Amino acid sequence: MKHLFLSWLTTAACIGGFAAETVWLHTLDLTPTRQGYGTPQIDRGIREQPLSIAGQKFEHGVGTHAKSTLWINLAGGSSRFQAAVGVDDATGDAKASVTFKIVGDGRTLWQSGTLKMGDPAKSVDIDVTGIQTMILMVGDAGDGIAFDHANWADARFRVAGAMPKTMAQPSEPAVILTPAPGPSPRINGPRVYGCRPGNPFLYRIPTTGERPIRFAAAGLPDGLRLDAANGIITGTSPKRGRYAVTLRAANAHGRAKRTLKIVCGDTLALTPPMGWNHWYTHYDRITDELMRQAADVMVSSGMADVGYQYVNIDDCWMNASKNRDPLRVGPLRDDRGNIVPNKHFPDMKGLSDYIHSKGLKAGLYTSPGPLTCAGFAGSHEHEAQDARQFAEWGFDFLKYDWCSYDGVVKGDHSLESLKRPYQLMGDLLKQQNRDIVFNLCQYGMGNVWEWGEEVGGHCWRTAGDLGFELDRVFEVALKNAEHRVHSKPGSWNDPDYIQIGLIGNARGMGEPIPCPLTPNEQYAFMSLWCLMAAPLFYSGDMNHLDAFTLNVLCNPEVIEIDQDPLGECARVIPAGEDTFLMVKDLEDGDKAVGLFNRGEMETTVTARWSDLDVKGRPPVRDLWHQENLGRFRDAFAARVPAHGCVLVRLDCGR
Repeated sequence: MKHLFLSWLTTAACIGGFAAETVWLHTLDLTPTRQGYGTPQIDRGIREQPLSIAGQKFEHGVGTHAKSTLWINLAGGSSRFQAAVGVDDATGDAKASVTFKIVGDGRTLWQSGTLKMGDPAKSVDIDVTGIQTMILMVGDAGDGIAFDHANWADARFRVAGAMPKTMAQPSEPAVILTPAPGPSPRINGPRVYGCRPGNPFLYRIPTTGERPIRFAAAGLPDGLRLDAANGIITGTSPKRGRYAVTLRAANAHGRAKRTLKIVCGDTLALTPPMGWNHWYTHYDRITDELMRQAADVMVSSGMADVGYQYVNIDDCWMNASKNRDPLRVGPLRDDRGNIVPNKHFPDMKGLSDYIHSKGLKAGLYTSPGPLTCAGFAGSHEHEAQDARQFAEWGFDFLKYDWCSYDGVVKGDHSLESLKRPYQLMGDLLKQQNRDIVFNLCQYGMGNVWEWGEEVGGHCWRTAGDLGFELDRVFEVALKNAEHRVHSKPGSWNDPDYIQIGLIGNARGMGEPIPCPLTPNEQYAFMSLWCLMAAPLFYSGDMNHLDAFTLNVLCNPEVIEIDQDPLGECARVIPAGEDTFLMVKDLEDGDKAVGLFNRGEMETTVTARWSDLDVKGRPPVRDLWHQENLGRFRDAFAARVPAHGCVLVRLDCGR
């Protein structure tokens, strides 16, 4: 009873003739809080220790973890908000850094700047008279959420009217913005395709429209043939050179044609690879059957019709020495040293053949260390054997994950050590009689974007696993875009997979549930990745795709921005405190422009032609709605929802 009494303690005062009282933040219902880790703590920090900032102890307050957001309905009844804010001492790591921000009725009322562990508590005392809705926010200071334990200590309201109440973040309807494809054929996908001479060739022509569709291809080089009924080109890649192939598609409703440039040489992945990876959905539950189902759905859902082509297995297809599933336990290698798939994968060649029969490509995963991240067999000291085995099985993509290689180099992260395993496998993959796209998964160590191409990579992760920080999609994208100079055909900065629809919990590796992102955040997610020319790998549940998720994943006009042959990553132009533009030059002279709002309230974002190096009155097209908006002089402005975007294309040739 004593604690309850203290929690609701109020102090009377006289303000403007009305009795005022103090209402403590920790007495409100904190369950609507959205935060990056854990749950909000009452009168203690996130580690459940007494509230403490730079040695100063506080009896009352709320401990949270960046990034966090709490909406509060003041209903005009409060006059002041007071608190002491800072990093909780129990975080125990100097890397901790946070920002505090208070927004009232759509405008910033107070900001702390960056606070680090050991910084004294910063005092908050702001006038909130008349404010209807207030938002308490904790940011990660732009460097990730690790150890970001933040305290709203002694946080309280002076109230003379309606009592403050927490509220759920305003909900958004999952509005499908993009019209469904029409019945007439439309040829989608990349306009350029790279291959190596003499290797097996496989390309499914991505085409929307009512089936059946008849396909034709004029100018196919010797060694390649087209199945006119299913639009799949197979054969053996020709000699070195560039081949302009005119693709045609026809059905009862119309005809379409498009030129595909086949470049036979040394470079693969001339546009960012697109496909599906199982990790963030099935984790260590992946099976041969689930992979085959994913290939089936990639075709039946229409994903293949807009350019998705890789069906990739991540970790846990091999044997492990121990695992909760006995069917995944067994010898890591056979008597000849060949890696042994677990019992859920009885026929790796049969699996890749099945995927190929759909006109799709198959991807695989391993580690340069002795074990993978999940404790399964890695490739250490068997690199040549594994590269040969993967090619013989028929795989077209390899994700090479650093994992236990730290133990091999004993923590040596010198540039030489970081490059060595990737150089080795990159050289081995080039020796195989197969085109294998090489993905370097080592989380951006050693500025991998500067040397990934040199060691044979085609794409490389620039940061950690996005599954652990989906609330930082904007920050991850902005950080990735800093490396834009290294984005070009055959060399792609990879900020990790698209995680929308149903996905698992990265920390608990649980069964898929609806992703935590709002509909507007999902549109922004896809827009950011396309503007950055990032690889587009969906990692949600293929067996439970809904109409909204497919709408976000499968807009061909949006995907064209990602697949543009110029291969440029958009440049970032700040447009306000919480707003920015991303501007991408396209091969035909057009520009793609994303207007983004990281804030908590809808706002107007303006793209000025002087900032974009645009002349005249170019036509502007809304890519998500697939609508022409007209011509605009000097600038284009749009209302952008909270955590949302507007994505347009400027026709700069008119």
